[in-house]
Amino acid sequence: MAKLGLETTVVNKTILGKTAKRFKERKIQLPTFEELSDPSKIPDDIVKKLQKIDPNEAHPLNLYRINWYNDPDGKGFLEVPYYFEVPKVITGVDAKIVIMPGAFFPMVQCHKVLAAYGCLTPRLITGQFDPTTHKAIWPSTGNYCRGGVAVSRIMNCHGVAILPEEMSEERFSWLKKWCIDPNNDIHKTHGCESNVKEIYDKCNELDKDPSNIIFNQFCEFGNTVIHYICTGKALEKVFKDMQMKNSNLKLRAFTSATGSAGTISAGDYLKDNYEEFKIVAVEALECPTLLYNGFGGHNIQGIGDKHVPYVHNVMNTDNIAGIPDASTDSLYLLFNTDAGRKYLKKKGVTDKEIKNLALMGLSSICNMLAAIKTAKYYKMETNDVVLTVATDPAFMYKTEASKQMKKYFEGNFDELDAAMCYGQHLKAVTIDHYIELTQVEKERIFNLGYYTWVEQQGVDVKDFNARRDQKFWKDLKSYVPVWDKLIKELNKKAK
Repeated sequence: MAKLGLETTVVNKTILGKTAKRFKERKIQLPTFEELSDPSKIPDDIVKKLQKIDPNEAHPLNLYRINWYNDPDGKGFLEVPYYFEVPKVITGVDAKIVIMPGAFFPMVQCHKVLAAYGCLTPRLITGQFDPTTHKAIWPSTGNYCRGGVAVSRIMNCHGVAILPEEMSEERFSWLKKWCIDPNNDIHKTHGCESNVKEIYDKCNELDKDPSNIIFNQFCEFGNTVIHYICTGKALEKVFKDMQMKNSNLKLRAFTSATGSAGTISAGDYLKDNYEEFKIVAVEALECPTLLYNGFGGHNIQGIGDKHVPYVHNVMNTDNIAGIPDASTDSLYLLFNTDAGRKYLKKKGVTDKEIKNLALMGLSSICNMLAAIKTAKYYKMETNDVVLTVATDPAFMYKTEASKQMKKYFEGNFDELDAAMCYGQHLKAVTIDHYIELTQVEKERIFNLGYYTWVEQQGVDVKDFNARRDQKFWKDLKSYVPVWDKLIKELNKKAK
């Protein structure tokens, strides 16, 4: 249980005492899960102080900004998370494809800092992680390790990043600035985001040192819990805001690239609250693990493949969509180059809509394409809504643009290329490589996880099988009030 972050009582009072002392010295107070899911519950004095603090500063109060409600134009919180509808000229469908971007999270400009907080906090409040002596190890395909390093830095503890060597240079540049010892705290593993086993192997190597605490997002249930309660509720807030303008709208689906399978748990929240709702897991077509038991490498950065995350509620997933990285790479150029923007304007896309499209990085474009496939598969109409999130913005991939131009467009991307890209990767989107899961297919995908978690990582088969039952996942919700109580107790000691 400890390795999965599911303790509900203090397991080491001495460590907890040292944590309280450190937090008192650094004036650190931890926001509760409830406050991050609804920032209107954050105390007024903290909200006022935040007005004077740079969101990109390693300041303790920026922990309270780890939520979906940050105002893009200021330093306060919105009543409804920022969201936008992708114009029909882009989607080609009548259904409303709606994106909630993670670009406005503090320090890292992506929502993975939320997962990092959700994994670290349960260890802190139960006395399992000592910020004065332990190192926090953050295995990742790129953004989670940045979120982990950011949260570690705020708490003045040692954060260590593990990520594949082929990730974008922007990620490594950021880590070099934020890590305490960049030469030793950034571990580049072999391959691309598909090479998750290599990440696990590095974790197992570092785990031999008892001062290293591994926060493996792929099997830490804090990742699932915080996205269920925070991302799920934020998406619901978005939909309810849309309904205020059109009461006939119907929430039909949520699409999410599986990655660590934390974000997709927001779909579990929505499915608990809306009928006839579908959860669509998304993966790169070049590595169709869930679709076809397949394997391979790809460039949809931020999606971990060739395994089934332990925290993925497979038996509650309804559909799988495969998206080719040629589409995400090419659309990145369409949305973020002068030639692409010029072409889009001719198609009627407004300046504001173009600005919104730049809030989508590679995996975000992947989520959008899966939403389009879903709308086409179910023949959705004008009052149907498909929600998704944009994990990170386009500027996290600027150095990838030249690689994409060279790979697909002989080193140059002009307006003719933009037109070809629009036709091939938007207008021509079909429902190929898209399946509606039967019970047998859900069992197949669930069973795939056995080889990673039981045979390779040593999880007890009884614990592995317990996750088939939806009661297991529903019971996770009960951890939130318990953890929030422990957070308040630690905050009291740290004052």
